[in-house]
Amino acid sequence: MAIRQNQTYCLIVARLLRYSHNKTKPKKKMIIRIVRMTFQEDKVDDFLEIFNNSKNKIRHFEGCHHLELLKDANLPNIFMTYSYWESENYLNQYRDSELFQKTWAATKALFKEKPIAFSSERVEIIE
Repeated sequence: MAIRQNQTYCLIVARLLRYSHNKTKPKKKMIIRIVRMTFQEDKVDDFLEIFNNSKNKIRHFEGCHHLELLKDANLPNIFMTYSYWESENYLNQYRDSELFQKTWAATKALFKEKPIAFSSERVEIIE
C-alpha cells in the first residue's frame, strides 16, 4: 500500500509541475514547495478549518505568489499544499513566522503519518 501511495504521489507532483503553469506562470525561477500531509480520518474537518482560517494570510505573506490545497483522488485524508515562493529566503521567513508556528502546531497534532515536504525549482516546461 505504501508503494502505491508513493507512486500516486509522484504522479500527482509530476502533473502539478507540468500543468500548473497554465494559470500561474512564475516570471522568474521560484521555489515550488509541496507538502504532503496524511491526517487521522476523523481530523480532516479540523484541518480544513485550520487551513480555511489561515489560507489568505499564508497566500499574502511576503514572497508567496501562489497557494493551492489539493486532496488525493483516492485517499480522502491525504492533502497537499502546493505553493510558489519568490526565494528560499522568503520561504524561510514564513517558516520562522508566528503565523507558521501557530498554524503548523495546530496542524501537526492532526497527523496520522509524518508529512513529506520538499522544495523544487522548475527546470523546463515541455508543451
